[in-house]
Amino acid sequence: MRVVRALVALGLLLGVACTSDAMVTSGPPHSPVPVPSVAPHGAATAAEAIAALCVPPDIGHPEQVTPGPLAPQIADVVHQVEVARGLRFLHQPAVDQISDAEMDRKLKESFDTYYPRELYDRRTVAWRTIGVIPPDADLRRAYKAFLTGQVIGFYDPETGELVYLGEGNDLSLSERVVLSHELTHALDDQHFDLKRLDTIQAKCADERFSAALGLVEGNAQHVSTQVVLSEPNLDPAEVADLNSQAAEAQAALRDVPPFVVALEYFSYTAGQAFVDALVQDGGIAAVDAAMRHLPVSTEQILHPEDYPSHRPTPVDVPDLTAVLGKGWGDLDAMTIGEEWLNEMLDLRLTPVLSANAAAGWDGGVYRAWTDGTDVVVVLQTAWDSDAEAQQFVEAMADWTAAEGNQPVAVRFAQGGVRIVFATSQATLKAAEAGLPD
Repeated sequence: MRVVRALVALGLLLGVACTSDAMVTSGPPHSPVPVPSVAPHGAATAAEAIAALCVPPDIGHPEQVTPGPLAPQIADVVHQVEVARGLRFLHQPAVDQISDAEMDRKLKESFDTYYPRELYDRRTVAWRTIGVIPPDADLRRAYKAFLTGQVIGFYDPETGELVYLGEGNDLSLSERVVLSHELTHALDDQHFDLKRLDTIQAKCADERFSAALGLVEGNAQHVSTQVVLSEPNLDPAEVADLNSQAAEAQAALRDVPPFVVALEYFSYTAGQAFVDALVQDGGIAAVDAAMRHLPVSTEQILHPEDYPSHRPTPVDVPDLTAVLGKGWGDLDAMTIGEEWLNEMLDLRLTPVLSANAAAGWDGGVYRAWTDGTDVVVVLQTAWDSDAEAQQFVEAMADWTAAEGNQPVAVRFAQGGVRIVFATSQATLKAAEAGLPD
């Protein structure tokens, strides 16, 4: 699993919000985008395309880290986490304070493992064509930039290693927050095996992985908040310093596409709200139950009342290579959830309109093809009702109008809403002609 991590923006739990006033309106480039070469022809279904294009991380067989003695101040945080989480460690966690250079080295190793270039180069082209990232954006570079300045601690379920940035023996508030966050991951891993998320990620089940990660990170946020609020002598100056760190981290993200930032923060913000709701309704036992039976969609994270009963409706996008012509092949495919649609709409619409239009989501997948020059992406969605489907169609009309030269078509089809994005009007028409009603 991607290392579960604490960010500088953990100041979010103390009141700093991650927002952007700028609305991104850049769509796909007007000239053909550089695209990776693809094998001709495509898989029969979207699910088969996801499986064929998936590049699972090469984790190998890392050795478990042997815990050393805990310093008294860290042992105190361990106890605070056990009290807030309502669980005891089955064995002592391995906790190490490391330097900036060592953190950079470890993060680079993790990044190279979990962000394979081939997959993200393909996805870059698909997301440019849709218009959720700018024409010159590079997804892999964007994720790397996000992680470089944001991660201040992480727990690796593969090795049992917990590391954090710090100085000296006395723990600052930010260090205590990071430790409580990561110790929650270590505690959950010992009781519920967080490596189960590896199986989800290895199948490139993006929507399910986002949902499961929302629970895992949201619970760490929830417990961190409880630990901070339990501090008997919380220093206002330290709180201000933590919030200042979070604000500086946000400022450092100016060159990262807002869509990427929003998706990355989802696990922490919406995830915490999800866990807060679980605790309010069912106490810690409800969190334990969710750890055993992971949420399967970001809809469940955004709407806790839908967990665990409301499950997505399967949708499909058939192969179009035969109608698109010679040389066309599968480029990318992924499952799309409510959160992904919400953040897409939010790039050009107001947050209220975006949230309302995405709230009726009941399933989604996109599939992209290329001939090495042009690109087509078909996004098929299912909805809870015809009225909610209509609301999404109207929102998409406003969204596409904000970028008037973007070749895109929105229509009701296959019991839901289908959107076709393309790099040219001719390719758009060819794709539409080959799709079933």
